[in-house]
Amino acid sequence: MHVVVVGSGHNALVAACYLARDGHRVEVLERDEVLGGAVSTVERFPGHLVDRGSSAHIMIRHTGIVEELELERFGLRYIDCDPWGFTPADAEGRAPLVFHRDLDATCASIAEACGTADAEAYRRFVAVWGPRSARVMRAFGGAPGPGHLLRSFWGLDAADGGSALSREFLQSGDALLDAWFRDERLKASLAWFGAQSGPPMSEPGTAPMVGFAALMHTLPPGRAVGGSGALSAALVARLRADGGTVTAGDAVTSIARAGEGWLVRTASGRGLRADAVIAGAHVLTTLDLLRAGGFDGAALDDWQRRIRVGPGIGMVVRVATSALPGYHGASAKESARGLQFLVSDRAQLRRAHGAALAGDLPPRPVVLAMSFSALDPSIAPPGEHQLSLWAQWHPYRLADGSDWAEHAEREGDRIIAEVESYAPGFASSVRQRFVQTPVDLEREMGLRGGNVMHVEMSLDQMMLWRPLPELSGQRVPGAPGLYLTGASTHPGGGVAGASGRTAARLALRDARRRRFPFPRRR
Repeated sequence: MHVVVVGSGHNALVAACYLARDGHRVEVLERDEVLGGAVSTVERFPGHLVDRGSSAHIMIRHTGIVEELELERFGLRYIDCDPWGFTPADAEGRAPLVFHRDLDATCASIAEACGTADAEAYRRFVAVWGPRSARVMRAFGGAPGPGHLLRSFWGLDAADGGSALSREFLQSGDALLDAWFRDERLKASLAWFGAQSGPPMSEPGTAPMVGFAALMHTLPPGRAVGGSGALSAALVARLRADGGTVTAGDAVTSIARAGEGWLVRTASGRGLRADAVIAGAHVLTTLDLLRAGGFDGAALDDWQRRIRVGPGIGMVVRVATSALPGYHGASAKESARGLQFLVSDRAQLRRAHGAALAGDLPPRPVVLAMSFSALDPSIAPPGEHQLSLWAQWHPYRLADGSDWAEHAEREGDRIIAEVESYAPGFASSVRQRFVQTPVDLEREMGLRGGNVMHVEMSLDQMMLWRPLPELSGQRVPGAPGLYLTGASTHPGGGVAGASGRTAARLALRDARRRRFPFPRRR
C-alpha cells in the first residue's frame, strides 16, 4: 500500500511510523521547512533551542507509543518534571504549593499551605480520580466508538450507581473542585492545570480535565531533551529507518479521488498517486484541500459551518534570561522543574475567559510559566536560561477591529510583568524575547484561529462528536481511503499521538480487508 501523509505534526508522523513499520510505502508532505508542526523546536535566539508550540509532554507518556515505536533508539529521552506543578506563596505569606510526583510530599506541601483537611482531601481525590483518569487515557487509545468507550470504562468503581458516576464525569471542573476542597488557591491551581486543555473549568464536562492531575502522581509531565521537537525528530528518524520519506517545504494544494485511490497535488507541481491518504492538517484545512480536489461542495460547506474553532485560546512569550524566576519562599529545585501556576484565585481565570469571549484582552493575564532549561541545560547557553510564558485567554479577533500587531509587544510586557509580580526582579533578567500572538500561531503553524487545540475542546466536540459526529471515526463520508488525524480528532489537542496510531490502525485494517475480502453470503 502506498500512503501519502499530509502534514508532519506529531500525530501524522506517528501514523506514518506505524504504517512504514508494517512494510507500507509512506511519504510525508509538509508545507513548512520545519518538521513537526506545533511539536517542533528552533533556534530563536543565539544558542537557545526554543519550542514553537508545545513544551511539556503529558499524555503521550501514558499511551505506550514511545515504547511501541522504540523512539529511545532514535534519540528521544525524557526527563521527569518533578515537581510537576508549583504555585507561588500568596500575598498573606502562606507557603507555596508544590506538586511532587510523590503523593506524600505533595500532601505535606498542601498541609503546610492550606491545612490538613485539604491535604487529606487531596489524597482521597488522587485515590478516586487516578483510576478514573487511567480509564480516560484508555478511552483515548482507540477510535471513539460506543463499544470502545464502554470497554474503556467498564468495571470502574460505581458504588453509588452509574448515574452518580456519569454525573461526576459530566460536571464542571469548578463543581468538582468545590466538592473536594476548601482552599481557593489550591482550587485555582488545579483549575489552571485543567484549563490547559482549553475550556474554562466552568464548562460542563471539564471535571476529567481537573481529575487528570491525579495521574501525574503515576507519571508526571516529561521534558524531551533538546526541546519539544525532539519527539518529532525521533519519529522522523524512525520513519526513515523503515523506508519512509519526508518532504519539507512543499505544500499540498489538493486531494482528489483518482479511480480506486487518490491523487495528491503539491505547490511544486508534483502529483502523487496513493492508495490511502492520512490527513494530519487542521480539519478545516483538509476540507479546503478536498474542495480544491472537486469534493462535494455542499457537504464541505455544511461541515465547515458546524465545526467550531472558537475565539482563540492564548498566546506565548518566549524569553531568554540571565536567571530563573526567584519566587518568594521557594528554591529553584521546587519551582523551576515543572508547570508554574501563576494564579491565586479562579476569578482571575473567569475574567480572562469572559474578556476573550467578548473579543477583549484579559484585564490581567493568566500565565503558566515553564523554565525547562532548569531540567535540560542543553537548550540554553551556559549561564543563561529560557522560559515559555503561556497566557490564556487571548482572542484571535479583537472586538475593536484592531490588528494584533498593535498589541503584541505591549501584551508581551504585561505577561512579563505578571511573572514579575510573583518573582520580583524577573523582568530585569530578560535578555531577549519572542512574542507569539494568536495570529502568529496561525501564520507559523497553521493553527486556524490561533487555537492550539484546532477546534474547541468543549463537551459537544469531544469523543463521539469530535469534530462532528459524522467525522468522529477519523473518516470522511464519501472519501474511502482518506483518514483524519491530529488535534481536530479524538482525543483532541495536546501531545498524545493516539489519534495518529488510531488512523494507522484504521488504514491497516481496511488494507487487510481489501486484500482478504470476506466472501459474500448468497
